[in-house]
Amino acid sequence: MPDLTHSDSVVVAVGPEELYDLVSDVTRTGEWSPVCVACWWDEGATGRVGDWFTGRNVTPERTWETRSLVAAADRGREFAWLVGGSRARWGYTLEPVGGGTRLTESWAFLPDGLAFMAERYGDDAPAQVQARTRAAHEGIPATLAAVKRIAEA
Repeated sequence: MPDLTHSDSVVVAVGPEELYDLVSDVTRTGEWSPVCVACWWDEGATGRVGDWFTGRNVTPERTWETRSLVAAADRGREFAWLVGGSRARWGYTLEPVGGGTRLTESWAFLPDGLAFMAERYGDDAPAQVQARTRAAHEGIPATLAAVKRIAEA
């Protein structure tokens, strides 16, 4: 079984609050994500803990949508969400450093996500988990590079 967590960081030459405002605006996710092409808030949601949003993901193999629950919304410090409410946790932490902010993106497959994969894919679940893990390992550095480029423009 592959490591079910991953994170990476980049220093961005903007302040933590400004960077938080960018990465917590899920409607802009399609500008930097290599897989998620669009997101939108549920009616009435504004990005607070407990709010839900939907994301549309596209790969050469398939297109799908997921609903996510905001799990952390601390301006200038952390923005995180739970895919499906409990299956995977994605998030950004922000730390002030000389010259800007260290932005860390993290991902973790959660027990409910593993159970979901087993139920949905049966014997193919380990291969599916491995594919999602590989996508996170490849996608996080690409996402961070794109966020940095957009924030510093």
